[in-house]
Amino acid sequence: MTNNLQGTIDLLILKTLERGPNHGFGITLHIQEVSDGLLKVEEGSLYPALHRLDRDKLVDAEWRISENGRRARYYKLTAQGRKALASQTETWDTLRKGVKKVLRFV
Repeated sequence: MTNNLQGTIDLLILKTLERGPNHGFGITLHIQEVSDGLLKVEEGSLYPALHRLDRDKLVDAEWRISENGRRARYYKLTAQGRKALASQTETWDTLRKGVKKVLRFV
């Protein structure tokens, strides 16, 4: 099941990269595994988000050789990206609390 992650893709990528540098497929795999398969990030969403985060200086990117011997672009969190992650996490937590209250309303 594929979920629309448009509003949260940046947050998920930044949180994944908090663990350390990773390539696109590794980021996608981590998100899917940690969410027990509930969240799947498609290439058509992932790479535009990574390019945007790179352009906004929230991540840095460099070419490396991956574990399977292929050339891959690895992304890592910048200091600015860490600040954005903290801010976006706080915003998400507030939103989550608000939605939870509305859903519990009788």
